[in-house]
Amino acid sequence: MPIQTTNPSAKKRVPKPAWLRVKLPTGKAYREVRELVSEHKLHTICESGNCPNMGECWGEGTATFMILGNVCTRSCGFCNVSTGRPEEVDVYEPGRVAHSIKVMKVKHAVITSVDRDDLKDGGSEIWAQTIRAIRAQSPGTTMETLIPDFAGNWENLQRVIDEAPEVVSHNLETVRRLTKSVRIQARYDRSLEVLRRLKQAGMRTKSGLMLGLGETHEEVLEAMDDLRSVGCDVLTLGQYLRPTTEHLAVAEFVHPDTFDSLGAAAKEKGFLFVESSPLVRSSYHAERHVN
Repeated sequence: MPIQTTNPSAKKRVPKPAWLRVKLPTGKAYREVRELVSEHKLHTICESGNCPNMGECWGEGTATFMILGNVCTRSCGFCNVSTGRPEEVDVYEPGRVAHSIKVMKVKHAVITSVDRDDLKDGGSEIWAQTIRAIRAQSPGTTMETLIPDFAGNWENLQRVIDEAPEVVSHNLETVRRLTKSVRIQARYDRSLEVLRRLKQAGMRTKSGLMLGLGETHEEVLEAMDDLRSVGCDVLTLGQYLRPTTEHLAVAEFVHPDTFDSLGAAAKEKGFLFVESSPLVRSSYHAERHVN
């Protein structure tokens, strides 16, 4: 049975439904962070990705940062990050990110990165240095690391595990059947193995799925079961939105009631935390997933 949709045809473009309209961010805490970001010329994924939850997250003291440059070695069909040959690794980046977090007085930092398949270590050394730098400058700040799969190099994954961030996230992104077209260079089972190894090492693990790419209800439930089979603790479910006409088309606009139903099903399957609604993104309410 297909997920309930207002757009049954991927070829026919329709306006975004009302439930995808975003309110402008407001609030004293948001304004204070915005002023700091502007004054110190800081960079967050919240801004560059035009996240619909930026105001709410900043108000809660949460922000997301991307490391290892802004050019990815992979070409996923949903992602707006540039694909190509990345620049040399910036050895000063960990310190700059840590400084940004300190200046912004971030209580909970989400760190993510592009894929760096061009590097022998997959970028894991910079990952480890960034975690250490943040802890040195902001010892009270908790962290979620949204990591790549490191192309299945488990020695590189171990470098992140050794730093023991409070939450380690790796997104499955979509169901098994659609993985090859959505995450071209990724592998569904490899992502599950990343999460399994993280959990075996004692990490609190998290993953996310984008809905509206043509998956069925049954396939989403199957993906949930797969994630629970490797001990995944936290699940996010959100609506896929096409960044540009060069990216994969939206096959379905999933109704909020369906997100509620899937969220309830995920909780029944044993996830400790579930965020499920059209505007949910990977780092939404991330500060709540620590404890």
